[in-house]
Amino acid sequence: MSDTRARIAAARRVVVKVGSSSLTSAAGGLDPARLDALVDALAARRTAGSQVVLVSSGAIASGLAPLGLGRRPRDLATQQASASVGQLVLGYAYVSSFARFDLNVGQVLLTSDDVVRRAHYRNAQRTLSRLLALGVVPVVNENDTVATEEIRFGDNDRLAALVAYLVGADALVLLSDVDALYDGDPRRGNATRIDEVTGESDVEHVRADEPTSDLGTGGMASKLASARLASTAGVPVLIAAATDAAQALGAADVGTAFAASARRLTPRRFWLAYAANPKGRLHLDDGAVAAVVGRRRSLLAAGITEATGDFEAGDVVELADATGRTVARGVVAFDSAELPTLVGRKTRDLPPEHRREVVHADDLVPLRH
Repeated sequence: MSDTRARIAAARRVVVKVGSSSLTSAAGGLDPARLDALVDALAARRTAGSQVVLVSSGAIASGLAPLGLGRRPRDLATQQASASVGQLVLGYAYVSSFARFDLNVGQVLLTSDDVVRRAHYRNAQRTLSRLLALGVVPVVNENDTVATEEIRFGDNDRLAALVAYLVGADALVLLSDVDALYDGDPRRGNATRIDEVTGESDVEHVRADEPTSDLGTGGMASKLASARLASTAGVPVLIAAATDAAQALGAADVGTAFAASARRLTPRRFWLAYAANPKGRLHLDDGAVAAVVGRRRSLLAAGITEATGDFEAGDVVELADATGRTVARGVVAFDSAELPTLVGRKTRDLPPEHRREVVHADDLVPLRH
C-alpha cells in the first residue's frame, strides 16, 4: 500500500462524495439498493472509528420520477422544483438507511455564498464541526432549490473539495460510475489507468471528459479539478467507483490516489485561494511577481501596472503577471477608485495617508499551477 493510500486508510475524518448517476436512474428515480450499499460502506468506516461527512448529489434526479419527468430538466425553475421534491426523498432514504446502524443524519444545504463569504464560511464550518462532535453523519448537498446560476458551485465535486478543507478532513473520497482516472476515455479503448498521482506531471497529459449522463453535472474533468484542489491544499484524495465504496474507504488497491502536498494551508489562506470570489484584478510587473510569489512579500503600488474591476478595500482580488496569468490572490487595502493615482508610484512619493501596502503579505496567497 502506498503512503497516500495508507493515509486515507488511517484518516480519522473522511469526506465522501457520491454522484447522482451512482444513486439514481432516470427511469426509476432513487435506487434504494445502491443507496443502502453506499451507507453500508460509510457505516463500516464510522464503526471503525472515523468521522464521516457525506457530500451527496441526487436531489434533482430523485425528484424526476415523482414529478413524471423523463430526464434532468434544463431550465432553472424546473430544476429547483425537482430538487425541492427530490431533497425530501433523498433525505428520508438516508435517514432510514443509516438508522439500520443507529446512526443519526444531519442535512446541510449550501450555496457558494456559504463558502465565498467569509462570515458564512465560518458559520458552515462551526455547524459541520458540531454535528461531527455530536456523532452525527452530516449529509451535504448544494441547495439546488434556491441556488441561481450566479451562486452555484457548478458541481458537487468542487463542493466536496471545499467541504473537505472546511472540516479539516484527513482524506477525500470521490465516488462515481467510473472506476479510476484514465489518460483518455476508457470507453473508446487505448486508455491507460492512472493508479497514483504524486505531482502535476502525472496528469498533465490527461484528457478528462465532460459529463455524459443526464442525471448529473460533474464529469471526470470536475473530479480531476477537485482532486487537484484538495491535494494541493493538503488533503489526500481517492477517485473510485461507487460500486467499490467499501474497498475505497479502506484505501485498497482501487481507483486513483492523489498525494497531498506536504504543507496544508491555514483556513484563511485556503479561503483566499480557492473559495473567495475575487472582485477585481491587479496586473503586476515582473519585479512585483518575483517579490510576491518568490519571496512572499507584500504588494506595493510601485509594482502594479494596471487595476481592473470594481472593488472596495477589504475585497479579494486576483494578482496577474505580464501575460495575464493569475499568480496570487489577496485582500486589497484600497478601493478601485483610489488605485489609478497610485499605480506605479514608489511609496515615498505617495501622500502620507496612502503610504501602505496595497496587499499585505499576511493577506496574500500565491497560487500553484
